[in-house]
Amino acid sequence: MTGNGVASIGECMLELSGQAGPNWRMGFAGDTFNTLWALHALSGDRPATYVSAFGDDPFSRDQIAFFAQNGIGIGASPIIAGARPGLYAITLTGAERSFTYWRGDAAARQLASDAVALAKSLENQALVYFSGITLAILDDAARNTLLTAVAKARAAGSLVAFDPNYRPRLWHRREEAQTAILDALAVTDIALPTFPDEQMLFGDAAPQATAQRLGKLVGEVVVKNGEEPALIAANGTPQPVPAVHVAAPVDTTGAGDSFNGAYLAARLAGHLPTAAVLRAHRVAAAVVQVRGALAPFETLRAAFED
Repeated sequence: MTGNGVASIGECMLELSGQAGPNWRMGFAGDTFNTLWALHALSGDRPATYVSAFGDDPFSRDQIAFFAQNGIGIGASPIIAGARPGLYAITLTGAERSFTYWRGDAAARQLASDAVALAKSLENQALVYFSGITLAILDDAARNTLLTAVAKARAAGSLVAFDPNYRPRLWHRREEAQTAILDALAVTDIALPTFPDEQMLFGDAAPQATAQRLGKLVGEVVVKNGEEPALIAANGTPQPVPAVHVAAPVDTTGAGDSFNGAYLAARLAGHLPTAAVLRAHRVAAAVVQVRGALAPFETLRAAFED
């Protein structure tokens, strides 16, 4: 029987943000963790698990402790001797961000190194979530291990959600990304793409084209497009849902990830797709008004319930 928990698979990195002169603020973030953070905040008492691989250095221990302090476990994720987390720094120009990464040998690249442990982490979950970045940090064999584990969880009753989240620098070739993402969509129930990514990767001319293409592959699709309306494709003509305009955003980091978390929390709570998108838009609008990828739980909840 499927349980009540939510699990997200991927890489959580050390985040350097909020530069003031030579000083930076360090936190923890990464696309799938940002989504789990919002999903956990908005899902009541559901157990939350971040599925990855971790090092045994002080930063990894601090990361796992941070998760635990906020009610997030790591399931059966391996702890790898001598490994360490990846690192990225956010540079802001106004509210728009750019990233510099140090992640080539991050522990998370071994998240599928133990197929038994990975499958155990995904057992009895109401929802399993992962992204194109999760796929991109793995080699071909590890991707197959991951997708096999996700398919097994889905067959056992878990709802599977996936954000293609295409980042060209993480892939050797565009065609490699296309193949891996299509393989992931084949085991997906809810797809949460972003239109500019899909345009870059698959050449879609408009969000409607993305919605229609993915709607043939996945039963429920929500196409995000910044401050433009999101498009829902769920067994019919794509339906636009207007976004919330923010006149003076502070930092757009994590907005799309938080949208995903809020949308999934709303769907798990029984809200219809349109109502779920409205809540997700409000949460994303709240997130761009705070610095860093992780907004306080209270901020997320206030926007979600508004």
